[in-house]
Amino acid sequence: MASKQPTLDEDFDEKIIDIEVSQEIEASYLEYAYSVIYARALPDARDGLKPVQRRILYSMNEMGIRPNTPHVKCARVVGNVMGVLHPHGDTAIYDALVRLAQPWSLRLPLVDGHGNFGSLDASAAAMRYTECRMGPAAVAMTADIDSEVVDFKPNYDGKELEPVVLPAAFPNLLVNGASGIAVGMATNMAPHNLVEVVAGLKHLLENPDATLDEIMRFVPGPDLPTGGKIIGLDGIRDAYTTGRGQFRIRASARIEQVSPRRKGIVVTELPYQVGPEKIIEQVKQLSEKKAVQGVAEVKDLTDLANGTRLVIEVKNGVNPEALLELLYQKTKLEDSFSINNVALVDGQPQTLGLLPLMRVYLEHRRTVTLRRTDFQLRKANDRLHLVEGLLIAILDIDDVIAIIRTSDDAAQARERLKEAFDLDDIQATYILDMQLRRLTKLSHIELEAERDELSQTIAELRQIIESPDKLRHVVAADLDEVVRLFGSPRRTVLLSGAGVVTAKQAAAAAAAAPIEIPDGPAVVALSSAGLVARIDGTDLPGSSGPRSTHDVIVSSVRTTTRGELGALTNLGRVIRLQAIELPSIPPTADAASLSGGAPLAELVALAPKERVLALTTLNDATFGWAFGTRRGVVKRTNPELLTKDAWDLIRLDDGDEVVGAVELTSDGVDLVFVTSDAQLLHFPAAKVRPQGRSGGGMAGISLAAGATVVFFGAVAPEASEVVTVAGSSEALPGTESGTVKVTPCDLYPAKGRATGGVRCQRFLKGEDTLLLAWVGPAPAVAAAASGAPITLPTPDSRRDMSGTPAPQPIAAVGTRQLRP
Repeated sequence: MASKQPTLDEDFDEKIIDIEVSQEIEASYLEYAYSVIYARALPDARDGLKPVQRRILYSMNEMGIRPNTPHVKCARVVGNVMGVLHPHGDTAIYDALVRLAQPWSLRLPLVDGHGNFGSLDASAAAMRYTECRMGPAAVAMTADIDSEVVDFKPNYDGKELEPVVLPAAFPNLLVNGASGIAVGMATNMAPHNLVEVVAGLKHLLENPDATLDEIMRFVPGPDLPTGGKIIGLDGIRDAYTTGRGQFRIRASARIEQVSPRRKGIVVTELPYQVGPEKIIEQVKQLSEKKAVQGVAEVKDLTDLANGTRLVIEVKNGVNPEALLELLYQKTKLEDSFSINNVALVDGQPQTLGLLPLMRVYLEHRRTVTLRRTDFQLRKANDRLHLVEGLLIAILDIDDVIAIIRTSDDAAQARERLKEAFDLDDIQATYILDMQLRRLTKLSHIELEAERDELSQTIAELRQIIESPDKLRHVVAADLDEVVRLFGSPRRTVLLSGAGVVTAKQAAAAAAAAPIEIPDGPAVVALSSAGLVARIDGTDLPGSSGPRSTHDVIVSSVRTTTRGELGALTNLGRVIRLQAIELPSIPPTADAASLSGGAPLAELVALAPKERVLALTTLNDATFGWAFGTRRGVVKRTNPELLTKDAWDLIRLDDGDEVVGAVELTSDGVDLVFVTSDAQLLHFPAAKVRPQGRSGGGMAGISLAAGATVVFFGAVAPEASEVVTVAGSSEALPGTESGTVKVTPCDLYPAKGRATGGVRCQRFLKGEDTLLLAWVGPAPAVAAAASGAPITLPTPDSRRDMSGTPAPQPIAAVGTRQLRP
């Protein structure tokens, strides 16, 4: 007969407990909060690690995955940690492991990662793809853990043991910082420089009553892994005093000429925990909304070789310094960091200032050092006890052997040895286990030496235990060793006093500074090496004083910052240029060097074998141009309305080219030709009838057979000099120094157009041509191909004379004066 099944009320009614829902929720939430605070989110103030981080490092140490062993899959480490010590999800464990390996997250990474461990903007690859091993700093964190220096506790299932805290040979909490969100509280601690923190700890060791001001002489502020600049130290002092404070971090940026046409803002260090992709996104959004104007393009050129390099190209006509201040105000190029030093002290969460944090760590290191010393003392005593027993046995080795041979078993031998030589059980057992090779005379000497060394070691260890001063010195020595192994220079710049800029001041400065560069007077200069630069302002630099070691100015024009100018080429063209698109150099720079200029060939579109000869203005005041060709043709061209970017201004015959092109300011100048056979001709520019752009010019100088024009220009003879360099036509270009001669230009009489001119230098034996000629404003300056200056001889009043040997080949002759 089937038994009667119990009803629900009959079977379970007595197991139902009536409680208030509010009480159950409160108890469950408190249990959850306790678990989060103590077992997950907050670091211990002694080793600066959260439980999951501590378990990762301890597991890797137990698995033997050290810096001198090959990397292993991260999944293997995560699995071991999760299965043995940390009963939580693998994602949380792997995220913690990844952070321990990121040099932009920790000032001193604890894990040596191999593979894609992410970036500030991207997450790491899956743990089945990445590999890891302990970093050298992690070895210091777990050093001496087998010497009973810390307490152990059962793991979550009671089958294994795990350390309550790691020995932590360096102050990890201060050096690497920490962040975490618990229930009802959070922590956010900034990284610091190891060298500075250890210096402060050593001072606190020697001076337990040291004040915060004294410690801040050694630890002036955080040192962030990504560098940058900390603006203002008031918030840092608040954090060091109370455990709470805030400071601002500014990216490290500089203005560079990133392309021949554009300047750019180059960011090399970003604020802590801010990635380049975030900056790029913010800049693009601000540009689209017209909140920031003047950004042409943003490029992320960051790589492993050069580090962070974020390039923000600035549009022409925009002041890059003003734009940078605006970006500091509106983007994460300047960010804030809130310090909240919450850590566990004796199992209780506390908010700690700098001094309490340092004292907690020092007390931990004293305890670790004392326990390590006690462990070493016990081991030394145990070894000394055995050595003394061995020495007794070796002295009467024949009796020992006889006792052993006549004993029935090991137990009887042990007892007889104890009675015969007054040994204890440990010594007797060790003698029985002794190898026969230890019976040599040398072994006896070694044992005596070991006994003496052990006695000395025991005495030293007892001094450390008994003397607080000795203990302090050992702690300090351990810290010094850590600095020797892992110390590095400061990365973050601290700015205070005059360097402090508040957010309101920065906003006011950005609002006051004009974003667009205003139009004003400027000079554009071209050097013999082809460098071009714009110099803004009315004060012209480089017109006097010593020259720098660089090439010379061959052409310069007055214009405005936003004006137009032209480039005259050897093909008889004028190419339009915008002054605002040219690189600018400060008015204080040496104009003769054009330092910071850019190659003009990269700014204009030149035809094959085309080169720029001179610069010219393109405005209503332009009087006209004059051209001289290699075959002695001269042409004057009146200015016309240029509607294209490039115009032909002279029709050239096949095989001919322009050797000189100048802008005429009036008819009151002379046009001058210098030929390869040392003939110089100058005549008034008014003698040349202007032609249209399609004209081919007229005869300028009568050339002898085989001669060509080597120089053409426009000068005022009474204020000019003639520089000629003679040499052999058979020498390779740039290899012959030749002879150089300098003569006042007004010594040469003016002659009519299309005549042969007068001789300007007498050739010496072996000379048959002019290698170079130049006529222009005095004083003339010369430069070698390397840019090094070459001293020219004193002007000679004898026009038909030979030259003096040049010290080295002259590549260019020009002036140090800009156009007045």
